Amino acid sequence: MPISHTRALIAATLLSVALIAPLRAHAADAFKMGVVDPQSVLEKSKAGKRALDGLKEYVSTRQKLLAKDEEELRNYEKQLKEQGAKLSDAEKKEKETQFRAKIQEYQKRAQEFNQELQGKQKELVDDYMKKISAATQTVAEKGGFSLVVDKGSEQTVKIVIYNKDTIDLTDQVIKEFDRTNK
Repeated sequence: MPISHTRALIAATLLSVALIAPLRAHAADAFKMGVVDPQSVLEKSKAGKRALDGLKEYVSTRQKLLAKDEEELRNYEKQLKEQGAKLSDAEKKEKETQFRAKIQEYQKRAQEFNQELQGKQKELVDDYMKKISAATQTVAEKGGFSLVVDKGSEQTVKIVIYNKDTIDLTDQVIKEFDRTNK
């Protein structure tokens, strides 16, 4: 290749790099990405804390009821052992049948409680994820972010392995969430 063609090729390449570089820089500036930890928003926001406290109170009340049932079962079993020698075989069999029925009733209540709890947790998470998404959208639009990713946490699936603190929008989302969810 003659030198003049080589110089022309180099000049064309430099010119294209000079024209493309600002476009790339502009595109990089236009695309901002952020991360949010929705679990932290739920746990640290005022409304989220109230909701979690309400759920804990619900769990505590149900656990007290189950503990009471469990205590009754222990007492019934204790009485059955103490009276065992005094009871006829028929009476003993009847008491044991009653005891098994009470155990099954207890297990059914515990299972129903767990199902209720799972339902309430799902309802809470679904409701708050909508609110967290709305707060995240507001923060992202104000900040010019094109994409916000769920950061995840130790309690949930960890999606983001590394991020700069400058793109973590969690605290801003908590503030926006508290502002809109009093």
